[in-house]
Amino acid sequence: MAGQDVIPEKMKALVKNEAGPSYSYTEMDVPQPGDGEVLIRVDCVAICGSDIALYNWDHVAKVIATIPFIPGHECAGTVVKRGPNTSMALGTKVGVENHFFCGDCYQCRHEDGAICMNMGQYGHGKKTEHGGCSEYSVVPERYLYQIQRDLDAEEIAMLEPLGVAHNAIERLNVKGQDVLVTGCGPVGLMAQAVAKALGAKRVIGVDIENDKLEMAKKVGADITVNTKEKKLEEFVMELTNGVGMDRICECSGFPPVVNASFSLLRKGGTIGLVGLPKQPLHVENVLQDIVFKALTLKTVHGRLIFHTWKEIEALVADKKINVKTVISHRFPMSQFEEAFKTLFSGKACKIVMDPSK
Repeated sequence: MAGQDVIPEKMKALVKNEAGPSYSYTEMDVPQPGDGEVLIRVDCVAICGSDIALYNWDHVAKVIATIPFIPGHECAGTVVKRGPNTSMALGTKVGVENHFFCGDCYQCRHEDGAICMNMGQYGHGKKTEHGGCSEYSVVPERYLYQIQRDLDAEEIAMLEPLGVAHNAIERLNVKGQDVLVTGCGPVGLMAQAVAKALGAKRVIGVDIENDKLEMAKKVGADITVNTKEKKLEEFVMELTNGVGMDRICECSGFPPVVNASFSLLRKGGTIGLVGLPKQPLHVENVLQDIVFKALTLKTVHGRLIFHTWKEIEALVADKKINVKTVISHRFPMSQFEEAFKTLFSGKACKIVMDPSK
């Protein structure tokens, strides 16, 4: 019966206790919620591309995470215990807003906690050691989104990355516009699905892998382009009679693609940067491709709290987006090494794990 979970004393979790690759699959005490916190049973957790850095503990990880920590920032949970000064009912299904806004900085005071100056990170050891790669997790109640509609655990876990895609596409104002999405990783695929759901005229998916382009067709792309086979600029100009794209959502993060994107945009168009380039950007023709185009550049960091969550929950519940399309593999968490090996192989799209197995 919902809300009547028998909570064990011990649980399994993945833990990064020291610098170096991989995690320890560890038995540890089930944590207790403190003031303003609740204990959730983690029903499903997904692996994000950024988790590669955390697993390998590379230079990026050292910037975005703090040891010790339990990874896993895309998860679905059920409230099973409440700390003092909390109000969520036991049995409540929740998603975790992994950007822990402080509530006190300039942005937070002006209702823009999504870009908080003092942001913590669930699953990164930033202001909390907890994360979703555990059977149970303690989360401050104010960072939990209470699920209102009939979604299952996998759908709830997918709301976090879907929210990034929605935030980007919503800012681009895509209704009635042609939308080019570069990069068909999980967020790029979700961006295409969102663009279609929000009324884009045509959605064009771009990648260099045919299997990813086939996935793009499944999520809603009207046209796909393999840039190993066709020059993207030639394709765009043929498609638009030399005008250029109305909207571009850059999700690859590959610097040459980001640099070239500005030349593909029509005058007065809008481009959104979602992918994370690891190198400096360089635009060859700044006047022609940026200044004289009077373009609009949008960037995003996560979701709008909690506006985005409400919007994407409705899209999934109303069957306008099938987020499970991007799930390629499922593993018990005890097989996490195999899950990460599959991710590193480049053959996976989205991987989800069951912490209870």
